[in-house]
Amino acid sequence: MSLQQTLAIVKPDAVRAGNTGHIVQMIEDAGFSIKNMKKTSLTKAQAEGFYYVHAARPFFGELVTFMTSGPVVLMILEAEDAIQKWRDLMGPTDATKAPKDTVRGRFGTSIGENASHGSDAPETAAFETAYFFSCFERK
Repeated sequence: MSLQQTLAIVKPDAVRAGNTGHIVQMIEDAGFSIKNMKKTSLTKAQAEGFYYVHAARPFFGELVTFMTSGPVVLMILEAEDAIQKWRDLMGPTDATKAPKDTVRGRFGTSIGENASHGSDAPETAAFETAYFFSCFERK
């Protein structure tokens, strides 16, 4: 295993519900180092650019609307095998099927409003962290 960085997003549903602190605590308890964190609201153009890989999918418009519906918390997480470790901690995309000891199992409510996002591969993590954090913020 190697030390990796990955992007984590606390999505608008979890921020709105006041669960950011609980999610950050789960992240820290799991042994991640939070290299950078910021709270922001995404514009439509930012959300469309970030989720460009889903542009042809029928849920794209709904996803963009959801991700711009309120603030998000963006984090760069670092740990051994961080990408898979964060995905395991998040749980399955469909929050209704996620184990209760995962982020989505505790704080998500559906496949769309599932509390969190995480990169799925090293190439995706590199793109996603650079999308939201400058080179000076990624150290």
